[in-house]
Amino acid sequence: MTNDTPTYAAMRPSAVSSLAGELRLACMRISRRVRYESTHTVAPHHFSVMCRLEETPRTPGELAEIERVSAPSMTRTVAGLAELGYVERAQDPTDKRQVIVSLTPEARQVLKDIRRKRDAWMSVRVSHLDPEEQAVLKRATAILTKVAAE
Repeated sequence: MTNDTPTYAAMRPSAVSSLAGELRLACMRISRRVRYESTHTVAPHHFSVMCRLEETPRTPGELAEIERVSAPSMTRTVAGLAELGYVERAQDPTDKRQVIVSLTPEARQVLKDIRRKRDAWMSVRVSHLDPEEQAVLKRATAILTKVAAE
């Protein structure tokens, strides 16, 4: 029986720990800057819920579970989004006790605008890197995507 798992020369545990800490901080700083540079009237928790609804309409309970918040907290978030005109609530046709929350066309446009601003900010930063750094960043992006999926 063979082991198909690839083996790699391992870093010392202390070096792995140090790298993990540096990576976490760098990711947090980038995330914070991207959010800051694309200032908009949408609060971070509203943006997160809007992104979830972009995938498919959901019940408030599903949203609460996905976002890992309490049901009352999600009810307040959905109410806030409705006040802003970003979501519509409708009765579930298969279960009259449930409410289905979906994005409005305005909300979809807001999401596009926010992403465009964030991508523009990041594009400027990446364009200042030399070609070798850009290639390393491209490879690192694939690796970070893999790490995030695990």
